[in-house]
Amino acid sequence: MSNEIKFVGLHAHSVFSMFDGLGYPQDHMDFAYENGSDALALTDHGNMNGLSYQVLHAKKMHAEGKKFKPIYGIEAYFIDSIDKWKEEKAEIDRNKKGRKKKEENSALVIEDEEATKRQEKNIINRRAHLVLLAQNQTGLSNLFQLISKSFDGENFYRFPRIDYEMLREHNEGIIVSSACMGGPLSKDYWNNREEGPDAVQTAMTDTISNFVEIFGDRFYGELQWNAIPEQHEINKHIIEAAKKLDVKLISTADSHYPRPELFKDRSLYKQLGWLGKSKPDYAENTLPQSREELKYELYPKNGDEMWESYKNYSKQCEVNYDDKLVRESIEETYRIAHERIDSYYPDATVRLPDFVVPDGSTADQELDRLCARGLKEYGFSNESEYVERVIEELQVIKDRGFSKYFLTMKAVSDEAKKTQLVGAGRGSAAGSLVAYVLGITGIDPLKYGLLFSRFLRKDAKDYPDIDYDVADPMVLKESLIDKWGRNTVVPISNYNTLQLRSLIKDISKFYGINFSEVNKVTSVMIKEATPVAKKKHGITAGVYTPTFEEVKEYSSTLKQFLNRYPHIATHVDNLYGSIRSISRHAGGVVIADQLNKHMPLINSSGVQQTPWSEGQNVRHLEPLGFIKFDILGLASLRMLEGAIRHILQRHEGVEEPTFQDVKDWYDQHLDPNVLNLDDQKVYKNVFHKGKWAGVFQFTEKGAQGFCKKAKPESIIDISAITSIYRPGPLSAKVHTRYVKAKKNPKGVKYLHPLVKEVTEETYGFLIFQEQIALLAHKLGKNLTLDEGNLLRKLLTKKGTTGKTYEKKKKIHDKFVEGCVEKGIKENDAEKLWQTFEYFSGYGFNKSHAVSYSILSYQCAYLLTYYPVEWMAAYLDKEPEGRKERAINIVQSLGYRVERPHINQSGQVWEISEDSKTLIQPLTSIKGLGDKAVEQIMNHRPFNNVEELLFNEEIVYSKLNKKALDVLARCGAMNCLMDERFSGMKHFWSAVAVNRPKKEKELIENIEKYKPEGDFSRGEKTEYLTSLTGIFPLDDILPKQTVKKLKNVGVPAIGEYDEKLKVCWFITRDLLVKKTRNGKPFYILKVMDDMSNTFDVKCWSVNPDVDYIYLNSLYMGKLDYSDSWGFSTRSVRNNLKKLGAA
Repeated sequence: MSNEIKFVGLHAHSVFSMFDGLGYPQDHMDFAYENGSDALALTDHGNMNGLSYQVLHAKKMHAEGKKFKPIYGIEAYFIDSIDKWKEEKAEIDRNKKGRKKKEENSALVIEDEEATKRQEKNIINRRAHLVLLAQNQTGLSNLFQLISKSFDGENFYRFPRIDYEMLREHNEGIIVSSACMGGPLSKDYWNNREEGPDAVQTAMTDTISNFVEIFGDRFYGELQWNAIPEQHEINKHIIEAAKKLDVKLISTADSHYPRPELFKDRSLYKQLGWLGKSKPDYAENTLPQSREELKYELYPKNGDEMWESYKNYSKQCEVNYDDKLVRESIEETYRIAHERIDSYYPDATVRLPDFVVPDGSTADQELDRLCARGLKEYGFSNESEYVERVIEELQVIKDRGFSKYFLTMKAVSDEAKKTQLVGAGRGSAAGSLVAYVLGITGIDPLKYGLLFSRFLRKDAKDYPDIDYDVADPMVLKESLIDKWGRNTVVPISNYNTLQLRSLIKDISKFYGINFSEVNKVTSVMIKEATPVAKKKHGITAGVYTPTFEEVKEYSSTLKQFLNRYPHIATHVDNLYGSIRSISRHAGGVVIADQLNKHMPLINSSGVQQTPWSEGQNVRHLEPLGFIKFDILGLASLRMLEGAIRHILQRHEGVEEPTFQDVKDWYDQHLDPNVLNLDDQKVYKNVFHKGKWAGVFQFTEKGAQGFCKKAKPESIIDISAITSIYRPGPLSAKVHTRYVKAKKNPKGVKYLHPLVKEVTEETYGFLIFQEQIALLAHKLGKNLTLDEGNLLRKLLTKKGTTGKTYEKKKKIHDKFVEGCVEKGIKENDAEKLWQTFEYFSGYGFNKSHAVSYSILSYQCAYLLTYYPVEWMAAYLDKEPEGRKERAINIVQSLGYRVERPHINQSGQVWEISEDSKTLIQPLTSIKGLGDKAVEQIMNHRPFNNVEELLFNEEIVYSKLNKKALDVLARCGAMNCLMDERFSGMKHFWSAVAVNRPKKEKELIENIEKYKPEGDFSRGEKTEYLTSLTGIFPLDDILPKQTVKKLKNVGVPAIGEYDEKLKVCWFITRDLLVKKTRNGKPFYILKVMDDMSNTFDVKCWSVNPDVDYIYLNSLYMGKLDYSDSWGFSTRSVRNNLKKLGAA
């Protein structure tokens, strides 16, 4: 598109101006280009979080031959003096009465647009908008530092702020304009207009003078064009003041959405930003219905559209301007963009810390030295296989410039090992011998045939990715930040977006659509779409989450709803994926020197973090030169630590083990290099018999059942089992064929001795990705291992044309040719290639599988040789949501669980002297805080309830009414109930519900609540289970009852006999669901006497008639199938409650 008037938008907002701007940077850039512009500045509120999108899309446009210039900027929050503002704020804080509510600052500030367009009254919220644009790399670095400082410490209170002093320090390479009706010149208007035009002019000229003093001719007065009368008054004042001081003017579009028709969606997005917050009086509850209603149009205009806006809006507001001056202000933006701002991309030099390289050495030299030392420490210095492998790996690492990365990873690992246990490995990094001898991983890759080329290929371009498992990632990250500095170690941001379910609910609520109608849609749409989407992808097992497009296409209920409300469909399409909030990556950090100079750091809830993300769907850090280090937490490592502490206390007399004690024991007994990983007692006791208490990777019943059938006898067997138990292999029935082959390994036929060499460990199946690479390498003609690993990726890509196909075809031909030379028929070689293609879709990373299988074995080892210590650690580390299940599992293995006791329970699960009883800690009682536990433990024992309630040394704001409530209901205070109380309910009411402050009040309560007596059996069960996770099985299922059932031949559901079909069970929970046809059915959750849990599907139910008592003993006639599990067709006819109701 050709435009008569040249113009570049130097003021534009994307979705990173959260709940104010709409559309990602690339959406704005594409429209601007289509609309005739050849450049666009991105100036989001207070941040440069969208810069990564801007840069990557500009590179994509350039690759497509589109000439388009990205301009990097920000609309900052400015005040004259931060120091003065802090003093005024401190005075306000001192004068505030009552408690001051702690506020959490979010890195994504929601811009209150109207609040900036009036006189400043609230000192705390004081700020003005200021547009800053980077002319070059120096200017960009200064912008980064300004933003990092604005989010630092007290500068960031509700809004990140900069001031004159900061601008003086970092002004080089920056162009500034006075922004919108919330800018500093506009503030002069709002604050002085009641005193008259002269007062406004005086204030404006003073402000302009201040900026000119700092920026010279790099400061511009900014004009905007809309139908707001005050805008034109501000424009007139800016024109007059700028003329006095010889300052140039620009006109901007101040765009906030990428296409003209999105005005309504942007307004709705703003409304969604106020949900759950106190909406200001001026925020409207309706949307504009047409563009004519708007007082402004905020999309990326071209020069002709800018001129049209000026003419239309000035005429509408009856204001006359100098046309030549206005046209000059529009065209000045083009001159700035192309004459004053360089064409450049941000410096993407890879940044890693210099301190990992000693003075006088290079990264390559230091890596050589450490590897040589590691080879010696492991005793490999004279083993040629190990030395040659390290030399080979080092050559690849050096050639690709990754030496400093490995040194940084080693530094992280060394720091971690000072305070906690770390994982043996995760991902493909375990295939690196260099990583092993550096101590980054804990598995000898040669012992298990792990490939370095699976981790790092010579011909690849991306950086290595070493994921690092630790017991407590937060402790490690805080330690690294304390040691290396908060500008050196920075957590990575995650952006949370508007999703389909919440969007439909929120938009429907805005339009007043009945909640029940909306809920009927959102409750079934995923269920409806999932099976159709799985079928489309050929998935028959496992979990699959349909995409946004698939849900819209395959959910009939959703389609009907959106057809009925097409405006909602439009909003959903245009708002889906927009930014909702910001959080932090689970474990990702960036580590480099002076990151605040190389990226615009932000701050959320007091934590400094990156502005850009790196994860499964977004890779924005590495392309800009920042390498992600993943530090991830594994609860199983915390369980190992806990178990070892119990072992040290009970078997080695260490009363309070330090972490060093734990580490020493681990190194001597549990480290993969010293632990006997072929101990068949461990395999039989856990993996064959099915003792799964807390065993890593074996918490699901499906995996447990498959493992019991497969009966692993080695680490490779466990690795194969965990690799097979995934949706792809399960869909292909690999698990059943694997079990059959493992039972009869002599029956497995191999095409060639080399095929047997590679696949014998998995009984002829291609389970691991590395096996495809190895076979291609060994059988193909001159096929390198790198090509073999490349093949693994190429095979997953479809198509018969293009570069990918050509690469695949080249490897295919070399493979077939090599096979034929080795005596394999061409037809058989083709069949083997087809097998590669078939298995490539779900082959698993062997390095990862082996690493995690060793952790599974370590858990099983402790469970076998130190069972009660492992049980205590398992119960200690399981989260609240799995506590009841964990206790059930422990009880099913023959251990007694003692209920919490106010005078005896501690802070962790403890073990009785007989090694058969586990004592529940007070800390595991739901609703009882750590401070309350601390008060109890510091002042016990309590001989009666008076000593607990009326102790002058106890701080009752910590041991409060809520704490007494849960202690009483769960039975932890039963030892304090004497003959004055007629039962638990009487005690609870007198002590907790109506908390007495004096002994006289307690006496009155005892008399007042005496008739209440005891809780019912159901109440006791509910309170005990919900608050402690302990299900009182013995109360509901007396041993004589079990004996009677056995005598008449009725088994528990865990011992279900398909021929008999009749069994007994205890009901635990009931979920009412609906079939696709809308018919109700139950999912009845039940358990047996070994605390094993099962689901029973009850079809054809009538919820008004088919009542089921929970926490009760039932006998039932059930059907069973591998697909559906347990089920019954009639609740009334097939389920019978035993005992009293």
